[in-house]
Amino acid sequence: MKEPQRILFISQEIYPFLSDESPMRLLNRELPEYFQSHGFETRTFMPKFGEINERRNQLHEVIRLSGMNLIIEESDHPLLIKVASIQSARIQIYFIDNDDLFHRRKGVCDEKGVEYADNDHRVIFYARGVIETVKKLRWTPDVIVCSGWMSALAPLYLKKAYSDEPFFAKSKVVLMLDDHEYKKPFSTKFADKLRIEGISNTDVRSIAGFPVGYEELMRLAVDYSDAIVFAAPDVNQRVINYAETKGKPILPYEEKEDLDAVCKRQWDFYQTLLGEANA
Repeated sequence: MKEPQRILFISQEIYPFLSDESPMRLLNRELPEYFQSHGFETRTFMPKFGEINERRNQLHEVIRLSGMNLIIEESDHPLLIKVASIQSARIQIYFIDNDDLFHRRKGVCDEKGVEYADNDHRVIFYARGVIETVKKLRWTPDVIVCSGWMSALAPLYLKKAYSDEPFFAKSKVVLMLDDHEYKKPFSTKFADKLRIEGISNTDVRSIAGFPVGYEELMRLAVDYSDAIVFAAPDVNQRVINYAETKGKPILPYEEKEDLDAVCKRQWDFYQTLLGEANA
């Protein structure tokens, strides 16, 4: 029997773990269910923000996956992996956690709406944490969908630092762009902070030596993705323009579609990508 195709979702926000029913949170919840119901094997990740109630959402730590330390700018950050289920959808969500970077914080802003100064560290930790966890799971995805700026470093790491890993060598990386931007640029040292073995100065020269705003980060993500999805009506136009110059497959946003129609179009889009990969 043919093995089912596999799709990895690296999401920033998923309903109902974050209670506001925003379009992207709902989409990030519906896509895994849709693909699983159509024969895909799925894995879904999100950051374990402090505002997520562990008891109410029945999160529990996966001891066999936890325990690794990720080094960022000479600081060790223990990686904790937790899991919960969306019973109605029959899917599991894996959470990337760390006491200092996620557990004791809200989302990307504090109670006063001020963005956390170390969001750059959190972006690095999240992307690397997901990839290392998937390696531990010994699970090889055919498609990897990166949704939200918190996932924006995953394409770079997958295509450079982990390019020789058999788990990811043939994976198609899809960047799903929305209209949720951060306002406070990352520091001028961000390019140095994200460096690990396999990533050269050339790979990050587009962001080296100056503050890295949302547009700069997402252009970097576009560079290392295989395809782009515009998933919201108000995606940053300069990022759209940049993506359109790259000659990569693009799925445009369609007005007045319900969630099922959006999922169906993405299903068709990914099947085309996989068909090209197997041709």
